[in-house]
Amino acid sequence: MTNYYKSPKSPKSPKSDRIFHNKEEALATKEELLEQESANSINDKEPEYAPEGEKLQKVIARSGHASRRESERLIAQGRIKIGQRVAQLGDRVDGSERIYLNDKELFIAWQKPKQRVLVYHKPPGEICSRNDPDHPNTIFDDLPSLKVGRWISVGRLDINTSGLILLTNDGDLANKLMHPSSEIEREYAVRVLGEVTDDDIEQLKNGVELDDGQAHFDKITYVGGQGANHWYHVTLKEGRNREVRRMWEALGITVSRLSRVRYGLVKLPRWQKLGRWEDLSEKDMLALYESVGLHIQRPDIDHRGRMVDPARRSKQNKRLVMPDNRRKSQKQKKFKKSSAAKRR
Repeated sequence: MTNYYKSPKSPKSPKSDRIFHNKEEALATKEELLEQESANSINDKEPEYAPEGEKLQKVIARSGHASRRESERLIAQGRIKIGQRVAQLGDRVDGSERIYLNDKELFIAWQKPKQRVLVYHKPPGEICSRNDPDHPNTIFDDLPSLKVGRWISVGRLDINTSGLILLTNDGDLANKLMHPSSEIEREYAVRVLGEVTDDDIEQLKNGVELDDGQAHFDKITYVGGQGANHWYHVTLKEGRNREVRRMWEALGITVSRLSRVRYGLVKLPRWQKLGRWEDLSEKDMLALYESVGLHIQRPDIDHRGRMVDPARRSKQNKRLVMPDNRRKSQKQKKFKKSSAAKRR
């Protein structure tokens, strides 16, 4: 029997049992080990501490008392108190405090209400601000009332422009949709007077110099028209004041009618009449929130992947009926229990 074991003293045995192969390698000293540990502790920093609670102006705005900017102005004026202390910009609250405006306690909605988005078909003659003595008709006059919060308009349209206006009770969504970094597309239907040449179209696409800077349309599509009136659909990613009208007027072209037909993923339904509002469906709300990187609580989905309305689902749920044999067995058990109790 051959023995494959080799003694370490054998001259043919390899030197692989040594810990260090090179003579230059050596064990680290105690000081080097301590320096390495300190370097690792610096690299492995703990996450920064996140302050508790929410910003005071955000809580006041969510409760419907004022917008965030108005709340910040009230705080800067010293009219807001947290308990007995005058509030300051940057203060946070966690729900255990009492908040006062001009020494009167405010109702505060500490929990975020259910998100809603309205699709409103704005008619000409209405303004998008809440209070204006010169123009009494506003888009907020006939909106549904909210128990908590207030309606926030996503962008604005001038008094002579009609079309789609989105309104929501979620300030984060409104901020995301209006912020220039989101680059949300706005599509308008424009009726112009007179002929529009190909050079005018190219100039509108390349850029037109306005008082507040250069502006351009991302897309221009000719829809049709009769006589001197011609319809175009234009798309841009900005929301400056009267930007669409000013771009056409910069080329000497008169805009006789202007209507917004799309904002981001939301289109104005053709059947929706002027001055009417409709709640955005759950499916469209999910897509709208995901398009700007926000999330909402997903609705219930049935086994077919369809969204279930909780009110309709409660009506459709029927009481389960037991089989006849099971009902008979339960009746027999009840009868036996009652007869046994009578005998006692």
